[in-house]
Amino acid sequence: MNIAAPASAKVRDLTQHRLERALRQRVRYRYVRPRVLREGESFRIQSPCCSRNVDPSGGMIDIALLIPHRDTGWCLCARDHVNGTWVSQFQNKQLNPLLDLLCVDNERQFWP
Repeated sequence: MNIAAPASAKVRDLTQHRLERALRQRVRYRYVRPRVLREGESFRIQSPCCSRNVDPSGGMIDIALLIPHRDTGWCLCARDHVNGTWVSQFQNKQLNPLLDLLCVDNERQFWP
């Protein structure tokens, strides 16, 4: 008996793949491999701390959280490492503009 995964699981898998592919095109720290982790409906992105600003040993740190909202699209949050909280930075109905902001990150909001 073959039981198919629910449609929502397939969509999340495609979104996770899309995030992983976009992160390979980022500007900062291109030589490290960030991880995309699912947290319920959201996606948490971790990366080794290359600058050693947050973790002097260079361990994995949270850098971004993408939260889907049914009515408004997506919210991109940055990690406030001092307070241990997520801070909403940008919202958009489409995911691509947020991925562009995350991958370029001129202000170093996500890749400290």
